[in-house]
Amino acid sequence: MARAIWSGALNFGLVTVPVELYSATQDHTVHFRQFQRGTSDRIRYRRVNERTGEEVPYDQIVKGYDLGGDEYVIIEPEELEEIAPGRSRTIDIDAFVDLDQIDPIYFQKTYWLAPAKEEFGRAYTLLLEAMDRTNRAGLARFVMRGKEYLAAVRAGDGVLVLNTLLFPEDIREPTKEISKLPAPGQARPKEIDMAVSLIESMADDWKPQEHHDTYTERVMQLIEDKREGRTVTPAESPPEATKVVDLFEALSRSVESRKGTARKPKSTATAERAERAEQELSELSKSELESMARELGVKGRSKMNRAELEKAVKQAGRQQRRRTAS
Repeated sequence: MARAIWSGALNFGLVTVPVELYSATQDHTVHFRQFQRGTSDRIRYRRVNERTGEEVPYDQIVKGYDLGGDEYVIIEPEELEEIAPGRSRTIDIDAFVDLDQIDPIYFQKTYWLAPAKEEFGRAYTLLLEAMDRTNRAGLARFVMRGKEYLAAVRAGDGVLVLNTLLFPEDIREPTKEISKLPAPGQARPKEIDMAVSLIESMADDWKPQEHHDTYTERVMQLIEDKREGRTVTPAESPPEATKVVDLFEALSRSVESRKGTARKPKSTATAERAERAEQELSELSKSELESMARELGVKGRSKMNRAELEKAVKQAGRQQRRRTAS
């Protein structure tokens, strides 16, 4: 079970709900250690004085703000602590805004809010259902781990969600940062109409379960292949950019290729792939089987060993093909 990283009270109007804050996301990035090539020697980093070359104890390190021209303002840790905001005990909602008005660029990190005790469930549910019905988010500020956050509290799927938000000072202006932005009006009207037709023909529902981190899967496959001594196959090169003179023709062909063809669900495609590979499943790595099991919706796959995964993929593939055939 997850542990609360903050506890306090959520206030809106005269209603107070004791709550606990939980992290809603996790880092699944593959992490590596560093070694010197050709050896098993680890590479480690030390805090070293660049003038003397000597290592500096952590308690002897202070912070410096760069003023430019090798001039710095030195700040002691105690000085920062004196002006740091104290730990807040409340999340005070100051206003409710339409959730759709918040540009996604402002969203930073996602947390869950839960009632601190079961007895506070009624007030918690009241806010959850009211916000869900109005599609509004509560804007609030609170302090966590010595830092002040702007936050949006909104209704999720049976849970209150708190999104920390970036401040306007954190957002860059693209026109000031990017010199290669094209001037408006370069696309011809018929090209825009054709692009709209292509977009509409590719319209689909948002299904997050169908989207996975394929790069991490390839990294794990690379690790597995090297561990087993198998040959590593390089990835295909990306396609070349479409030439400007061929843009309308490329759009037209794309739209035509979409007509009369319904998009095949990913799970169905995976089932067909499992059927073709059923005789070869014994040659697949565990990570490959885990990927297929995830796409087929196999439950409990994270606790399965390789043999159990192979069996589950076979069964799920056959069930999916029977549903498709009927």
